[in-house]
Amino acid sequence: MKRKSIAIVGAAETTELGKIPDASQIQLHADAALNAMADAGLKIEDIDGVATAGHNATEVAHYLGITPTWVDGTSVGGCSFMHHVRHAAAAINEGLCTTALITHGESGRHGLGRTGSAIFPAQFTMQFEQPYGAVRPPTAFTLPVLRFMKDHGVTEEQLASVAVVQREWAGFHPRASFRDPITVDDVLNSKMICYPFRLLMCCLVTDGGGALILTKADRAKDFPTNPVYILGTGESVETPLISQMEDLTSSKAFRVSGKKAFEESGIKHFDVDHLMVYDAFAHLPWYGLEDLGFVGKGEAAAFIAERNTAPGGKLPMNTNGGGLSYMHSGMYGMYALQEGVRQMRGISPAQVDGAEISVVHGVGGMFGAASTIILSNVSP
Repeated sequence: MKRKSIAIVGAAETTELGKIPDASQIQLHADAALNAMADAGLKIEDIDGVATAGHNATEVAHYLGITPTWVDGTSVGGCSFMHHVRHAAAAINEGLCTTALITHGESGRHGLGRTGSAIFPAQFTMQFEQPYGAVRPPTAFTLPVLRFMKDHGVTEEQLASVAVVQREWAGFHPRASFRDPITVDDVLNSKMICYPFRLLMCCLVTDGGGALILTKADRAKDFPTNPVYILGTGESVETPLISQMEDLTSSKAFRVSGKKAFEESGIKHFDVDHLMVYDAFAHLPWYGLEDLGFVGKGEAAAFIAERNTAPGGKLPMNTNGGGLSYMHSGMYGMYALQEGVRQMRGISPAQVDGAEISVVHGVGGMFGAASTIILSNVSP
């Protein structure tokens, strides 16, 4: 993909976030889409590309009244929307569409009109892992996190510190689900879910959505928003089976996706001002920091515990509070993208001063898929 050839010109979340007992999943898609169109100053008839996950793409396009020339229904879990950014950029560059809308809507808490999981369960998972109790994320993720902690000498206190730091960031955001400060002791004293995960180490279960609008960068001046340029993208998958990961302490999909995005963007790690790493559970930022190359093997837990990613730290990470404190409807990737865009526009409630490059990284399933998007506010 030609660097900086594509820009995000519209971005918005649903009007409400968190507990939405009176809106179905398709209504959340529409609310987010209309908000993003309003943000960009566009109308339905201006959109000719549609992408979504966790919901039938045909139904979303029909409900919105869009007749697209390009459609993407890729569903690989929570990072699907990052895949869609990559695919939409390629489609626009190839002339398959001119203006692409990526939508997310999920009634994760209330289950209104929810169409079921985007990827679970894979046939292999049902055959080879579910009979032994690895059924859902809290039980499946325990295998890699315990291996990671054993191999690297990581403590439960360090795992708890991830939630503590991200709650600090959430405190800046009026729309965050949880904003009150917490301590390491608070996390360790919260309800045990599945060892080593306590309640405050696990993602939220909420309702909401978001949407993005992409077009060619040379059209950016035609829109009322500050454009956010796509510098690089990457994606990969490994396995639907947590037991079949090449290395339980590292994600092959993370490594491949991140390497591709950095190569495409031409940037180095020291150029990055802001980082979003999908955090459905507290251990995931460790993998993101190490597999993307920001720290060495076994260094991530101490890096976060020493407040390098906290407010005032040298690598601000998950500045919306993440899936642990801001929002997690089941597929979190859209919310990470939204915060990356806000940071690049300079409008985040937790704004990082002078930020020019943001890396947004997501996971799908239990390390089954990954996607990396590198954003910038510097014009081509």
